[in-house]
Amino acid sequence: MTRLIRALGGRTPAPGFNYPEVGATGTRPLPAGYHHLHHETLIGHGPDVFAVAGTAVTTWAMHRASGARVRAGSPRAEPGTAVEISLGAGPLRMSAPCEVVWTAYEEDRTGFAYGTLTGHPESGEESFVVDLRTDGSVRFTVTAFSLPARWDTRAAGPLVPLLQRAYARHLGRTLRKIATSRGAVRY
Repeated sequence: MTRLIRALGGRTPAPGFNYPEVGATGTRPLPAGYHHLHHETLIGHGPDVFAVAGTAVTTWAMHRASGARVRAGSPRAEPGTAVEISLGAGPLRMSAPCEVVWTAYEEDRTGFAYGTLTGHPESGEESFVVDLRTDGSVRFTVTAFSLPARWDTRAAGPLVPLLQRAYARHLGRTLRKIATSRGAVRY
């Protein structure tokens, strides 16, 4: 818990989290009893790709470019930042309130995790991390653990993990386009 409180800027987790293992995507192994997701995408090579990809992840640009709507309490992921991600259109739009629980702004690793708050369709946590490996490759990893938190996600049953995996792949492709496009915009 001390490490988690440090990640949250010295404060205890907000009471609105709808799961007890706040910060667990920053440790291994992931908590038992949840659906686990681990998806890795090769983004490109070199420090420039790493810098652009890391910035796109931590400034919400990757999520926005993927088609998600993002409302965030700060322009960059920081522990304690409230975030609402919404996907879909019209009456099928689903909003997901979260809070950033940890961040990594390191020489070879950049990213963050957010945890689900009351009202989120799932209960759990998801991290988005860009790594610059020793061979120069840049990899993007989505790690999550979750369970349905509402009747609609429980009713969707095994479809939800399939959709989560598809969205993780979509985020990887989106980030690759952002980070490797000619004259990539620096977010």
